[in-house]
Amino acid sequence: MGSITLSKVTKSFGDVNVIPPLDLEINEGEFVVFVGPSGCGKSTLLRLIAGLEDTTSGKILIDGKDATALPPAKRGLAMVFQSYALYPHMTVRKNIAFPMKMAGIPEDEQKRRIDNAASALNLTDYLDRRPGQLSGGQRQRVAIGRAIVREPAAFLFDEPLSNLDAALRVGMRMEISELHEKLATTMVYVTHDQVEAMTMADKIVVLQAGVIEQVGSPLDLYREPKNKFVAGFIGSPRMNFIEGAEAAKHNAHTMGIRPEHLAASMESGAWKGTVGVSEHLGSDTFLHVHDTGLAETLTVRVGGEFNAHHGDQVWLTPEADKIHRFDANGLRIA
Repeated sequence: MGSITLSKVTKSFGDVNVIPPLDLEINEGEFVVFVGPSGCGKSTLLRLIAGLEDTTSGKILIDGKDATALPPAKRGLAMVFQSYALYPHMTVRKNIAFPMKMAGIPEDEQKRRIDNAASALNLTDYLDRRPGQLSGGQRQRVAIGRAIVREPAAFLFDEPLSNLDAALRVGMRMEISELHEKLATTMVYVTHDQVEAMTMADKIVVLQAGVIEQVGSPLDLYREPKNKFVAGFIGSPRMNFIEGAEAAKHNAHTMGIRPEHLAASMESGAWKGTVGVSEHLGSDTFLHVHDTGLAETLTVRVGGEFNAHHGDQVWLTPEADKIHRFDANGLRIA
């Protein structure tokens, strides 16, 4: 249970076509992440799957059955939104139970599902508290618990961590990934944060202007991006792009090299530049190097002990087998 197929799906708002014809296969049990910049259509696509938006054309199949015209409640899916949308006057237990109560599920079955969800989400000790007595991360877990008890064919997450601070986001990423392992249920997750995509997904769908640019595992997209857009979007810090004579040496219109694939030396190397801003993160330091004659700025990832300061001369050498090549249309050259 939990396979989702999109066949020639489109979505238009009036004369504006936001999702051109699109095909996508989401397999049972996969953790699939939709990622892309703001306005790329990722949330719209999720809402089409959920039934919260009408499909203009094409078909959506859930477990092989045509669900295109079905209302959200009949699709067997559960959605977790950016907003927790909890009832403040209800306890955690009653918030989690609410969708089961509306569905007329017997109380003994409700209790079983609540206990199981609370155990999976480490909420057992909080069942009698109200949302106002919980942290942001705990509230988000309650919202997820409310989805779990519906025992859906798949979970749909629409940027569920956006309201959390940085530390809580990291913790919740791990908790949602662990939950996926426990439940072995299909999960479709929307985010604009490529770090979330890389750390959580079995399969990433990179979108731009409603078009799927590439589908693959995190490492597939990192190692073999199909075009400059994917290459620049996946990876943090983003890939460096170089054009002109240096790219021509590699029979490319544009060459790309990731910050971690540039070796830095204070003594010698292939390209000479001047250190600008240095970002010291402890184990790593990111150098922003100017005046190389290759690009306005090259970002380099070095060890935290690398001793370079603003204005220092530094030499950079790319790892030859880690250079990416792109043609004039931005497509990858194999």
